[in-house]
This record gives sequence, structure tokens and C-alpha cells, in this order.
Amino acid sequence: MADSMTEVAVPEAGASGTRPGRFSVLLRAGLRWVGVLPFGVYVALGLAVPTIAIAIGAFQNSSTGAATISNIDTAVHGTYLTGLETSLELSAITAIAGGIFGLFIAYAIQTAKRGTVLRRIVITLSGVFANFGGVPLAILFIAALSTTGVVTGWIADVFNGFDIWNHGFTLYDLRGVAIVYMYFQVPLMVLVILPALEGLRPAWREAAHNMGAGTWHYWRYVGGPVLFPSFLGCLLLLFGSGLSAYATAEALTGGTIALTPIQIGSLLNGNVLAGQQNLGYALGLIMIAIIAIVMILYTLLQRRAARWLR
Repeated sequence: MADSMTEVAVPEAGASGTRPGRFSVLLRAGLRWVGVLPFGVYVALGLAVPTIAIAIGAFQNSSTGAATISNIDTAVHGTYLTGLETSLELSAITAIAGGIFGLFIAYAIQTAKRGTVLRRIVITLSGVFANFGGVPLAILFIAALSTTGVVTGWIADVFNGFDIWNHGFTLYDLRGVAIVYMYFQVPLMVLVILPALEGLRPAWREAAHNMGAGTWHYWRYVGGPVLFPSFLGCLLLLFGSGLSAYATAEALTGGTIALTPIQIGSLLNGNVLAGQQNLGYALGLIMIAIIAIVMILYTLLQRRAARWLR
């Protein structure tokens, strides 16, 4: 009698325990989505909605609101095309130069003894300088390298009155802006390439040396090919950083250089011609498309590099 009661009770307990199990699974899944929800709202409000608004405005007539491609056509001709070409040139120069210098500095940090004070200071300063830009950075360079700047005066005192401004140097052209951009491009490269350098396993170098390979052969056939995708990805990241910079160039040059971010700011603020906001949207859409391509390529390169650097 007791056995029969037990046999009946067991299935009832299992059946009654099924619903709480399913409920707990659904609850855990819901909690996961709740945790992601704030980030989703942030991405939607800060990225998706503005991008859609820019895309719509880029194909609208400023006066009638009718659909048109004249804004895109204007954005790829004349002074706006010149601004886009100059922006791409500036971004490419600062990305390549900053990438090379940053790679050497990061390699020096990676080969230094871990835990040293100098290593920690350099890494910390790289994080600070990589995020230092805008108007404060422009003021810093004006105070240091303008015609009456501190560094300019110091160079004149040391080299018997040598004035760099009388020998072709200026902060207010493309080369000057590129020099200022290097201030944050080089530290940014240090931060993004350092994990890839640390991913190179010492055993690979030891194995190469045991097989008779020198330093050049190791970097030519082992370290270089493994690091190259990460290096290209970092250059793309620096390219996007230089392309999207606005406040530093605007404060430094006052808009005298044709750069797409400055042109967008002028059009949206109505500083040049009133009622040209849709043309600014068209320029912004072109910038978004370029940055999207850069980020897609960066993601693909990072996936390729992750195969070896795990």
C-alpha cells in the first residue's frame, strides 16, 4: 500500500516541478535581455536614430522637403569634394605616421621589464594623451609653437635666433594640423597595438632561434605575418579617429582649411549660407559611410588576428 502511494506521489512531484523549471529559465532569459536593454536604448538614441535622420535629410530638398539627390551631387563636387579629399589625406598621413611611431613605442614598452615605474607611467600617459584633444589641445600648441610660443622662443635662443616660422613652418596649414593630430594619434596607437604585441608568444621566438633563424627572419616569417592584420586594423582605427576629429582643427585654423567636419559644422550652424542643413546631412552621410567601411574592415582584420593571438 505504501509502495503504491509512493509510486503515485513521485510522478505528481515531477509534474508539479516542471512549471517552476520553465519559469526560471524564462526568467533568466528575461533578465539577460533586461541587462542589455539600457545599452540597446543608448545605441538606438545615440546612433541609429541620428543616422536615420541624417540619411533622410540628405535626400530632401531644403526648401520643399521633396526627395532629391542634389545634396549628394553637390557634396561630391567643388569645394566640398576638396574638403573630403583633404580630410582623407590628413587622416591617412596621421594614421600611417602615428601608427609607425606608436608601434615602436609600444614595442619598447612590451619588451621592457614588467612592473617598472616607467612602463606604468608611459601606459598611463598614453591613455591620457589619446583622449586629449579639441580646443585645449589647439591652445596648447598655439602657446608652444606659435610665432610667440614658448618652444619657438626656446629654439631661437638655442640656435642663435633661428625662427622656424621664417623657414616654412606654420601651425595653420595641413602640415601643422597633422603635427597636432599626432599628439593623440601616437598614444592611441600605443594603446590599441600593445595587446597584439603581448599576444606574440615567446615560445615562437625561441623555436625560431632554435631552428637557426635570426631576429630579421623571425619578424619576416613569424612575428610580422601574425602582427600584420592587427597593425592594419589599428591603422584603420587611427584613420577613423583622424577623419572624425573636428574641434581641434576648427580651433586651430578657424576653418581656413577645407575639411569635411568643419564644413559640416558651418552648414549646420548656418555660418556660411542659411538653409543648407540638408547639404550638411549629405556630407555627414558620406562620412558615416566611410567610417562604416573602416569599421567593417577593422572587424574583419581583428577576427583574422584573433586566430593567432588567442
